Amino acid sequence: MTFDRRSYVGLGLAACLCLPLWTADAEEAQTQPRKRLLVPGDIGESALMDRAKAQLETLDQFKVFYFFGFTDRTDESGIQFRHQIVDDAGKDYKMVHYDHGNGLTVGDVDGDGLHDIYFLNQVGANQLWRNLGKGKFENITDSAGVAVADRISVAGTFADIDNDGDADLFVTTVKMGNLLFENNGKGRFKDISQAAGVDHVGHSSGAAFFDYDRDGLLDLFVTNVGVYTTSRQGRANYYIGVEQAFSGHLFDERTETSILYKNLGRSDGGSVRFADVSKQTGLVDGSWSGDVSVIDLNGDGFLDLYLPNMQGDDHVYLNIEGNRFEDASAKLFPKTPWGSMGIEFLDYNNDGLFDLALTDMHSDMSENIGPEREKLKSRMQWKEPQLQGGANNIFGNAFYRHLGNKGGSVAWEEISDAVGTENYWPWGLSAGDLNADGFEDLFFTSSMNYPFRYAVNSLLLNNKGEKFLDSEYVLGVEPRKDKQVTQDWFDLECGGKDKTHDHCEGEDGSVTVLGTLGTRSSVIFDLDRDGDLDIVTNEFNAPPLILISDLSEQTKINTLEVELVGKTSNRDGLGAVVQVKAGDLVLTQSNDGKSGYLSHSSLPLYFGLGDQKKIDHIEVHWPSGARQMITEGLVVGSRVEIVEEAEVSR
Repeated sequence: MTFDRRSYVGLGLAACLCLPLWTADAEEAQTQPRKRLLVPGDIGESALMDRAKAQLETLDQFKVFYFFGFTDRTDESGIQFRHQIVDDAGKDYKMVHYDHGNGLTVGDVDGDGLHDIYFLNQVGANQLWRNLGKGKFENITDSAGVAVADRISVAGTFADIDNDGDADLFVTTVKMGNLLFENNGKGRFKDISQAAGVDHVGHSSGAAFFDYDRDGLLDLFVTNVGVYTTSRQGRANYYIGVEQAFSGHLFDERTETSILYKNLGRSDGGSVRFADVSKQTGLVDGSWSGDVSVIDLNGDGFLDLYLPNMQGDDHVYLNIEGNRFEDASAKLFPKTPWGSMGIEFLDYNNDGLFDLALTDMHSDMSENIGPEREKLKSRMQWKEPQLQGGANNIFGNAFYRHLGNKGGSVAWEEISDAVGTENYWPWGLSAGDLNADGFEDLFFTSSMNYPFRYAVNSLLLNNKGEKFLDSEYVLGVEPRKDKQVTQDWFDLECGGKDKTHDHCEGEDGSVTVLGTLGTRSSVIFDLDRDGDLDIVTNEFNAPPLILISDLSEQTKINTLEVELVGKTSNRDGLGAVVQVKAGDLVLTQSNDGKSGYLSHSSLPLYFGLGDQKKIDHIEVHWPSGARQMITEGLVVGSRVEIVEEAEVSR
């Protein structure tokens, strides 16, 4: 090592928090008549400094490698996307679900072995950036035909809907019709939404492809949050939010149910068709769910659904032999977060069982707190009329350790405080082995932006399955690029059209209102193909962060990537469980496609192998029910393609 991380991070933090971030300098003030207004004016710099110092003082607890870091390489990448917001999140701010932002999704759209990035937007076009290798990208949105410039998008999902070997794309929107694009195999997409029968118009959010009936075709589940807009339209034709949107769950007439679509395949040479089978399968869920995750919870070979509910109890639906779904929420998870937003299944302690991490954004909204309380559960301020039965809720993030089969049923233990996964204002989370030591780490996207104070993203290193350690300052994720935490949010003409705006009180000229930066969604993958994992975010009303890791430059790492090709199963192998044995490491991952909040990507599975230099075997549990053992051709540092065999044990 050529630098001391303790000194490096401390100097960076001092530079961040000691600069006058909020006001233009005297020279600028003389030439720029526009007044700049920060709302609010205090982010608690000293408290953030204390948090960083406290983080550095925990380094003696780290049993894992941390002498590496992330650097924002957005400029170097060539990516010029900038997320843009509707006025309900800016000039006409109200607490409405537009502030949940947008996702991003990753997939190899042209089959060149490099993974491309699709950013979702509110105002203006979505953008597809083709990976050119070595961290460089080019904008292919127009040639690909996926701009969707005339709609308010939310989430994106890459998956192979027709088993032809390429990544197709599904996009959800707010009340403007969802979209399904079929890939021609060369990164050119055709809109087949209407023909496929998936062009639902509603307040759609997250979506996931999975094969619920094990017929080898990917079915589709789409979450619909609930009615949070009026029929009136504003700039860019977005639907203006209702007043008291945050209390929408109290009004039955604002309920929207999510949708399960069965993939019917392609008939007569036409488009792939889907059918709404929600009622037929008993999967009629009206909770305010913004996202979904898919996994086999009870080990019966059929994929189940976990729906985080952002305003009430979460819901768990067990898949009964691919025919119907049974609500098992109270049985499996009798106490869940009240305001669940993000979700991730991972085997954090390498015991072969899938644990569950959940973020709770909305419980944190009941009270504004300082950074000193960000690692503590919410002191819930709302009363029963708003909570609608809060006795069975956790007011904060949850982390459920899978205890295995106890007394004939699956058992879970909530241990979030013990393992250190609480934080403040979290949206989503992404999992990945960032230091390649064999234990998956977590990245939490967190913030509220204007008109709230700044909140940090949280990076948690897994301390060998014992607990997670706060590491965002240690690894350079915080402070942000150029040490800035605010930007221009919107402009007002207080002497004219905007004179009645709240921020124009006492003003008669031009005013620029600033807001704090913040992240909504993230994806973790090896962007530059150097063997380690990088982080890409979709910011709110700002350019993304392209956080490139220098792990492979700082130390020798041993890794393995696994790419699945289903035959009897769906070609993507979505729903498969892969277990890698390397010496005393036994690593288990689910190929569920869940890459982050509002993000469902088509990526190979990445396994850090720690000090192991030899791979004993890989075992794949395919969605078809087949099991396959691979013992040959396993080379550390490689990407292994595993093709489902026609005849394997079941």
